[in-house]
Amino acid sequence: MSFADIDLHPQILKALESEGYTTATPVQAAAIPPAVLGRDVLATAHTGTGKTAAFLLPSLNRIAGEREPRPAGMPRILVLAPTRELARQVLQAARKYGKFLHLNSVELVGGMPYRDQLRMLSRPVDLVVATPGRLRDHMERARLDLSEVDVLILDEADRMLDMGFQEDVEAIVAACRKSRQTLLFTATLDRRMTKLAERLLTNPVRIAIEHIDDRPPIEQRLHHADDLAHKRRLLHHFAGNAEVAKAIVFTATKRDADSLARELGQAGHAVGALHGDMTQGERNWTLEQLRTSKIRLLVATDVAARGIDVRDISHVINFDLPHSPEDYIHRIGRTGRAGAQGIAISFAGPADRSLVVRIQQYTKATLDVHAVPGLEPRRPVAPLANRGSGRPGDNDRAPAGKPWERSGKPRTAPRGEPPRQNRGPAMAPRGKVAMGRG
Repeated sequence: MSFADIDLHPQILKALESEGYTTATPVQAAAIPPAVLGRDVLATAHTGTGKTAAFLLPSLNRIAGEREPRPAGMPRILVLAPTRELARQVLQAARKYGKFLHLNSVELVGGMPYRDQLRMLSRPVDLVVATPGRLRDHMERARLDLSEVDVLILDEADRMLDMGFQEDVEAIVAACRKSRQTLLFTATLDRRMTKLAERLLTNPVRIAIEHIDDRPPIEQRLHHADDLAHKRRLLHHFAGNAEVAKAIVFTATKRDADSLARELGQAGHAVGALHGDMTQGERNWTLEQLRTSKIRLLVATDVAARGIDVRDISHVINFDLPHSPEDYIHRIGRTGRAGAQGIAISFAGPADRSLVVRIQQYTKATLDVHAVPGLEPRRPVAPLANRGSGRPGDNDRAPAGKPWERSGKPRTAPRGEPPRQNRGPAMAPRGKVAMGRG
């Protein structure tokens, strides 16, 4: 379907043409027409399918002809996103698609000074892109009025629930007017998401788009490790390997991200850390250092890395395996972008066998086991059976529960991060980048 065949405002079509966008992706072709007609939409679509334009274009179209000014701090469109990086991407896309509409858009995310956000909210605003926590802060201080929101969009709604934002999301939704249009996009539609959708949406159009990835396949390698010290030796080997041009190293906690970044920096590598305790300015600066190759290794947590789009990442290294197979897919998708070949390397300790099995069940593929000469595990590892537990559906669904629930014993985790693992003292100062001579 061509965008010209969709009933979009001429200024939006002009912006699309100026960016070289002519043909809609499957999720855009399925979601935009009913959304333009004012229908609620429940869409299951992964990152990389074009979902951002699928919800932004009809939303911008709705307000394109309505230019009556509203009081300050009273948006027409509200987009909720789970992380600062994703919110920034949505805002940039909105400004690109609406550049001929002359819209006032505001970003409300944690890590940004309240003073700047208050200044932006002191004027009429058409579109707000926000993370739930910061948006609720502004609501509770009566700095924002959502009673006249025309379109409410929840991007990566499943991720927001995983990060503990459900209470915030429901409070925000309750503050919006009931006659609004709601567009909900999620990568997975489990029981939690189904119940949330039933509460938020009215007679929605249901769209399910399978992720079609036309990039070269990412080579996935598995390295068994005896213990944490063995993992560190493997990491230093790959950090010094000429084959690894630019890499993201994923770790479970903010503390480990800082510690590993400092350790690699002391070994002479140009490296930075990225995690949820850093300010937005620190995170933006670190990502720019990676994009411009001033650092070649980035040690990051899942929360901070959500939405990273750096084109020349040659390797992803899972120092810690994620507890969710969906997070594994998201991680390895940071490499192999823009048609380039990518390699994903995962370290698995003795306690990680179940995580490997879950990933293999979810991806319906076996991770090939590799070994570095001289760094082989001391004890041979039995082959991992790619079998479920025998319960119906266990072979084709992600494990239930929060990422920080292990062995059936839930633990309290801070918002947006799995719990800290007790691996020893942190060594790196928060938000600093360790730069080696190399």
